[in-house]
Amino acid sequence: MTAPKDGKRKLVAERRYPASQNAKPKPTKKPPKPAKKKAKKPRKPTRKQSSNPIARLVTGLFRWILRLMWLIVSRGAIALGLVVGLAVFYIYTTLPPYSDLLDGRARGSVTLLDRDGSVFAWRGEQFGGQITADTVSEHLKNAIVATEDKRFYRHLGVSPRGIASAIKINLSEGRGPLSGHGGSTLTQQTAKLLCLGVPYDPQKWENQTAYEADCRQGTMARKLKEMVYAIAMEARYSKSEILSIYMNRAYLGAGANGFEAAAQRYFGKSAAEVNIAESAMLAGLLTAPTRFAPTSNLTRSQERAGIVLLLMNQQGYITDAERAYAKANPAELSETAEKQAGGYFADWVMGAGPDFLTRDTTEDVVIETTFDQSIQQAAEDALVWVFENKVREGSEAQAAIVVMSADGAVRAMVGGRKLKVSGAFNRATQAKRQPGSSFKPFVYATALDMGWSYDDTIMDEPLTIDIPGSGPWSPQNYDRKFHGPVTLTDALKHSYNIPAVKLATEAGLENVRTVASMFGIESDLAQGPALALGASETTLIEMTGAYAGILNGGSSVTPYGLRSLRLKGDATPLMGQDGGMGERVITPDSAQQLIYMMYNAVQSGTGARAQIPGVEVAGKTGTTQAARDAWFMGFTGDYVAGVWMGYDDNSPLSGVTGGGLPAEIWQMTMAKVHEGLEPTPLPMIRPSSPPTVQDNTFTSNNGGRRRSGDKADNVLRGLLRSILRNRD
Repeated sequence: MTAPKDGKRKLVAERRYPASQNAKPKPTKKPPKPAKKKAKKPRKPTRKQSSNPIARLVTGLFRWILRLMWLIVSRGAIALGLVVGLAVFYIYTTLPPYSDLLDGRARGSVTLLDRDGSVFAWRGEQFGGQITADTVSEHLKNAIVATEDKRFYRHLGVSPRGIASAIKINLSEGRGPLSGHGGSTLTQQTAKLLCLGVPYDPQKWENQTAYEADCRQGTMARKLKEMVYAIAMEARYSKSEILSIYMNRAYLGAGANGFEAAAQRYFGKSAAEVNIAESAMLAGLLTAPTRFAPTSNLTRSQERAGIVLLLMNQQGYITDAERAYAKANPAELSETAEKQAGGYFADWVMGAGPDFLTRDTTEDVVIETTFDQSIQQAAEDALVWVFENKVREGSEAQAAIVVMSADGAVRAMVGGRKLKVSGAFNRATQAKRQPGSSFKPFVYATALDMGWSYDDTIMDEPLTIDIPGSGPWSPQNYDRKFHGPVTLTDALKHSYNIPAVKLATEAGLENVRTVASMFGIESDLAQGPALALGASETTLIEMTGAYAGILNGGSSVTPYGLRSLRLKGDATPLMGQDGGMGERVITPDSAQQLIYMMYNAVQSGTGARAQIPGVEVAGKTGTTQAARDAWFMGFTGDYVAGVWMGYDDNSPLSGVTGGGLPAEIWQMTMAKVHEGLEPTPLPMIRPSSPPTVQDNTFTSNNGGRRRSGDKADNVLRGLLRSILRNRD
């Protein structure tokens, strides 16, 4: 069949019959699978409201409280943030330039120099000079950060991690969360050193100590103020500036304020020169400056430095080798710091100037003194040796020593057995004790100046004096014997009491008091005849100064230690003293005779233990009743020295007299002092033979008389000499 012409397909009816079986059926299309519906998540069952109205009320109230608390906390946090921000901004605007905060001392310092110009002591609040984090040793800076605040360069003034750690430690150690470790950053510690910007006001605070105690209180309110102040500091200053303030103001023991002062005080060098071991020791002082000060306990200070070395090593500031070397070679004190010499002397000199330039100075002051460190060492060594070798163990007996030149310049002073001290009781200047027979030279000085002679005789015999208001008094010699007629020289040499009382009575007790006081014994002197036996109380330095007056020819001496006082940095002294010589008390001839008599007391009398081979020594022993005080006073041609020994509570000494241990201490001291010196002869008379008693020069009924005259002659001669001396 042909297709139609018009191209249209011819319609054909569907086949009525199935196709043959051989025909392949056409594949039929499978019906499309229905799309899988996503499973719907089961709805959470809605909370059915309780039908109990009370329950609904409680639940609603609880939700309302939670919402209210959230509002309060969130709004409160915002308000607190604003308040803190305003507080920080206000403090920020009030902070001065950091250079104004480097020296915050309310008091100044006193540096004491010895006779050679070397520093031997410090007093007050020592400040070595301003330093910065850029000028000090890198080791020192690292030691401070490693010890006090290892996150110093990363926080903004407050360390939450540090606070949390501190609370954890406090709780683990059984303390309250805010007791003990405070978690303060180095910036917070600096804020505390600045007292949060509150200056010291003498009108408000009782003293500096009370002010500092208030600055360091650890209340919660104070802690919060400290944090705010620290944040303001971080905003105002750089880390280097904050560290600089801290290094200048931190107290490091022994009166040292700041690391420069401490480095000079302990090591004799600048903070820029300290090594690793020294840096660790200085940083270790920050925890407890007084306890760990190397001048208090060097071993303890070195152990603390070992902990600092470990921290520095753990934080990468030093290597294992550097730590091992520093630990094996710990820091040592400088020679001056090790000695801590002259503490008693330094305290005494501090009282020589006005308080506003010494004890209460607000300036840095330098005092040049008469102190001699080698003589001081000799005195200390002698005292220590005698007590270690000749005094029973456990004895609480004390001793004091003063050494001076003939013009009164004090060269050494020991005020007690404890040698490395500051502010301690000074038995050389503060203890008033009876001098005993060491007072007798002033009795003989009075008699000699009134006309008696060294070779005159006097009767040593029983004596009873009726003292008004006290009754009869009968003095006894130490040996309980009477020796008949004796020369004045022998009477002093053997320290006989009865001749001394007789001579004082003959010369006049008032005259004896006058001579003693003119020689410098300013204490109240006894009125009765017991004056001759040293019954009055005086100090060791007064007695030593009085003996110096005898050595220099009979002129009074005022002991002194201050040569000049000036402000640090100034060359012109504000005050000074060249010598302690005063007015004449007795004639040179009387002084020369007295020195000869005292020379015999050492050569063959009670002071024999004070002899120094090759050196002429004159002196006098003194032992009071019941041996409560033992003295030896004496001099050579170069130096005068006095030694006292006794108990602070006036208990009797056991087996000790002035000619015993005090004389030995004196001898050891002066022998060391004179090593290498060309000995100077004593300025004394030198008779061809020692004085002896002549039978025709003495009668027992006159009580004691010169060969050439009687008492009236002696008094007239004495008065004439006094008149001529006053005219001169």
